[in-house]
Amino acid sequence: MDINYTAILPEIMLSLVGICIMLLIPFVPRERQTHLGYLALAGIVLAFFGVAMGWGQTDLAFSEMIFQDDFGQFSKIFFLFVSTVILLISMNYLEQEKLFQGEFFVLLLFATVGMLFMATSADLIMTFLGLEVLSISTYILAGFKERERKSSEAAWKYFLLGAFSTAFLLYGIAFVYGATGSTKYLQIAEAIQASPDYSLILFVGLGLMMVGFGFKVALAPFHAWTPDVYEGAPIPITALLAVASKGAALLALVRILYQVFPDLSQQWQAILWPMAVMTMAIGNIAALTQSNIKRMLAYSSIAHAGYLLVGLTAHNPLATQGILFYLVAYAFMTLGALIVVQIVGRREEQHTTIEDYNGIGYRYPFLGIALSVFLISLAGIPATAGFMGKLFVFSAAVQSQMYGLVVIALVTSAIGLYYYLRVIVSMYMGEFKTEKIPITISMPLRIILTLLVLGTLYLGILPGSLLNLAEEAASF
Repeated sequence: MDINYTAILPEIMLSLVGICIMLLIPFVPRERQTHLGYLALAGIVLAFFGVAMGWGQTDLAFSEMIFQDDFGQFSKIFFLFVSTVILLISMNYLEQEKLFQGEFFVLLLFATVGMLFMATSADLIMTFLGLEVLSISTYILAGFKERERKSSEAAWKYFLLGAFSTAFLLYGIAFVYGATGSTKYLQIAEAIQASPDYSLILFVGLGLMMVGFGFKVALAPFHAWTPDVYEGAPIPITALLAVASKGAALLALVRILYQVFPDLSQQWQAILWPMAVMTMAIGNIAALTQSNIKRMLAYSSIAHAGYLLVGLTAHNPLATQGILFYLVAYAFMTLGALIVVQIVGRREEQHTTIEDYNGIGYRYPFLGIALSVFLISLAGIPATAGFMGKLFVFSAAVQSQMYGLVVIALVTSAIGLYYYLRVIVSMYMGEFKTEKIPITISMPLRIILTLLVLGTLYLGILPGSLLNLAEEAASF
């Protein structure tokens, strides 16, 4: 067996640290268990070193179960970065909500392990295992505030609908195995190339797998769970679902469609085209009527999944490059916006309506400027990361002559301007309400927000460095 532990070194490190935290939890006083987050952070730092050791290597490991390539390494860095930010804001959140449970950090680390496996998997069974590790962890995390009805409801909805989507994915894998005789990516691709007469079983398998991934990415018509779960889950977990979980499923789908089923591109493009239109339209139109900012950002995340799907549908080298760039840009602006929501929401997230943001632009200039930058970027206004991300994925669609899809994407983006700017107008033109509990910003959150603002602007003005890395990763 071609064992190469370097290929899974980050996953090993995260798993070992997660196990160590589990063993330490019984010996750490309950009120100090949030300090275990520092040990989880050390595990993520070690995982970054593990990725650095494997950068630039191209190989298959563990009997062709794991890819080791630049696409996988880029994806790992992305997930580790997102997990780092979520871990840091979680420590503040758990202290604020008096949730002294070290299990939170264990579940977060194992969710990250699942994401890493999904991005580097070279076998459908390994992809499924990675998805399950991620899903089981996030099911529990979504309901972590067990005493709150909304949180428990979010966990149950996510679990029940997630179980159905998992069944679709597993049936799809079974059908693909029945049609090709293998679950390994490269062998499936070879079997499809060797047989020009594609069987109905293969198409059914591909369709079922796309349903399973469509749920995780929150693509229409599999998006119904998103607003309720995002609203009910703790804010750090909303960030995890909106950025990391979505990104893991999307990158796994990129690998599968581009590496395993390139010969069936006409068939899956015909499915993705209307899904992209529905996702962009439903996400943006539904967001117009939301009064709760978490629900608004939930529908916004659905719309952005549609924009990413535009790049995926294009199926060319620029598309992969654009998707990777867009995911990083989306992470900066969405994480930043949700951190502001956490700060303004305060204890028990009591202030999450758009009216609660009236006048805070003047009362708290730092928060007003930060949230304005993130919302402007989400809207796709020039000189921000969001604009450059949309530019690259839309350019990929133009390159593939999908002009109608690009026009629809531009129209839906224009609709999105309204609900993003509505929050900014509320912050600077709304009447400020007297506060019972003033907003406080801890120094770690202030530093993280500053870095995310600078990153959002940097990628919008000087995107070249990230674009070059994305180009190398896209060469898979």
